[in-house]
Amino acid sequence: MRSAGMLLPIFSLPGKYGIGSLGKEARAFADFLHSAGQKWWQILPVGPTGAGNSPYTSESTFAGNPLLIDLDDLARQGLLTAAECKRAQLPQTGRVDYAAVYAAREPLLRLAFSRMRAEQTAAVEAFAAARGWLGDYALYCAAKHYFDGAAWFHWPDEALRRHEAEALTHWRGVLAEDVAYYTCVQYWFFTQWAELKAYVNEQGIRIIGDLPIYVSLDSADVWSERREFLLDEEGRPSKVAGVPPDYFSADGQLWGNPLYDWAHMKEDGFGWWIRRVAGAIELFDTIRIDHFRGLESYWAVPADSDTAKVGAWEKGPGMELLRVLTTWFWYADVSYIAEDLGSLTDEVHALREESGLPGMKVLEFAFSGPDNAYLPHNHTANCICYTGTHDNDTAVGWYTKATRAERAYVKDYLGTEDAESTRKALLRCGMGSVAERFIAQVQDYLALGSEARINVPGVAEGNWEWRLLPRQLTKALAKDIRALTHTFGRC
Repeated sequence: MRSAGMLLPIFSLPGKYGIGSLGKEARAFADFLHSAGQKWWQILPVGPTGAGNSPYTSESTFAGNPLLIDLDDLARQGLLTAAECKRAQLPQTGRVDYAAVYAAREPLLRLAFSRMRAEQTAAVEAFAAARGWLGDYALYCAAKHYFDGAAWFHWPDEALRRHEAEALTHWRGVLAEDVAYYTCVQYWFFTQWAELKAYVNEQGIRIIGDLPIYVSLDSADVWSERREFLLDEEGRPSKVAGVPPDYFSADGQLWGNPLYDWAHMKEDGFGWWIRRVAGAIELFDTIRIDHFRGLESYWAVPADSDTAKVGAWEKGPGMELLRVLTTWFWYADVSYIAEDLGSLTDEVHALREESGLPGMKVLEFAFSGPDNAYLPHNHTANCICYTGTHDNDTAVGWYTKATRAERAYVKDYLGTEDAESTRKALLRCGMGSVAERFIAQVQDYLALGSEARINVPGVAEGNWEWRLLPRQLTKALAKDIRALTHTFGRC
């Protein structure tokens, strides 16, 4: 069925606490999507953010981000007062000041934890018992806090670094209070998420979430399950993940994540991935498999390299993994999207075709000539058309920086000669594509420029900060978007 949706990270929602949350503003955005005739809300990963505040460098592939917890909900539960919440409010500037948010948020969450009642504590214990990953994650967070933020491979206790049973028991006793706190924070996140997702789904909206291809070296995942990764005895990788030079970056992108031990993973039927996707299904209706091409072949870079220019392609698990993921969860109403962007080969295209997963067609990559696969006249129904992704500029920003050749072809193809007419034309031709789904960045409906860009790949600072301002999304805008969506049979 033809449909449409919007891309907006949770952190980009407006709100008084310096960052978007799972509270009323998220529900208001779902209402806006419903009014605009949209069926999809695509978000970014919602795990605890890591280096550079990136949601793609999380300390856990399973956990939720404490910064997204709705403080007003904790106040309604009697765990915080209105005055305490007010002290955590920050100016609504249209950017996330992560340092300020962290400073205001952590003391309040710990205060709320100190006020948990017996019946609430029992609910937390039941929640934790149903999630096998949570015990290790809470201990990882508690130990990291105790050791002044040191990465797990720098912790002074070697037995704890090695995740040995006796050491785990010892430190769970020493750090019992902090372990309970971090467990409770996850209970709040997942309880609020379940309530939000139920509301969003009731509006006829389904959530597209992201499953990053790799996990961070300094994460509870790698610390607790080192056997799943290619690491030495000290827990250090000899090769790390990245991508070679491409249209995103002349030096490539050196991500630095540890690589998977695919041979070991295959031995138990990819159990780690099954658990990982089961966790994602709790959050999302559709899972976007990040860096899909890495499942066919992945770029392995020597760990001591300064850039991703030096590396080699190594074979990935291909259909052996995808067959498991697409058949194991037959009981769940979940679907997948293949993020098939980047340096592609015939083998990658063949893998996506064999998997049957829809790929992505990004219009901002399209204007090089009539044979470009991203142009609407070359789309097939089994794909998702985008104006741009979180790694792209906004439509206005893209046109402003486009090459002379790109602008010339835009004029020939769209009949436009400036940023504003091109923005509108991109939305129309995306809606008119034969692609099953069309997803646009919210910024493109608001005619925003590069100041509203989410991420610049290969740039470490200044990303993941843009936010909507209150009242930017109006009833008039929703009406206009609904009319466009209806015109092209996507309502």
